[in-house]
Amino acid sequence: MQNHPKLTAPKKLIDEEALQNRINKMGKELTEAFSKRHLTVIAISNGATIFVADLIRQIDLPMQLDSITAYSYTGTESSGKVKMLSKLKLEIKDRNVLLVDDILDTGRTMKKIVDFLHTLKPASVETCVLLDKPSRRLIEIEADYVGFEVPDLFVVGYGLDYNEYYRNLPYVGELT
Repeated sequence: MQNHPKLTAPKKLIDEEALQNRINKMGKELTEAFSKRHLTVIAISNGATIFVADLIRQIDLPMQLDSITAYSYTGTESSGKVKMLSKLKLEIKDRNVLLVDDILDTGRTMKKIVDFLHTLKPASVETCVLLDKPSRRLIEIEADYVGFEVPDLFVVGYGLDYNEYYRNLPYVGELT
């Protein structure tokens, strides 16, 4: 039997109902925004996995889905360096890309991936995040579509993690 660290329950910030209501609205917004364009959704793994799964089910359009793996956090601190661990499987040249992430924090990860995607010559790149934490922004970048703005707290759940734990929580909570 493996030893598991003692984890404390996070303080709930955004409950399941609020998450699903906002994601449903975002799906409608995205359906309208991309109604006349071919849509390729790219999720930043692992954090966006749960969010993108729920989000794409609310977008009433044909689309392609891919993912890219990148990270900059260890524990509760950003390392300041973004590491990209995977590349895309799909060809995105001349495609309209929606890059989806769990949280826009310092902006480093989003900026690095957006810049990388532009080298592949898509028709457009738009960004979508579940959470936006503008108080922590170090790089000038804003998401085109935002679920919720959150204060400068360490948040987990609904895909967001602390050392890969808490991703499976059905809500967003503050890790204290």
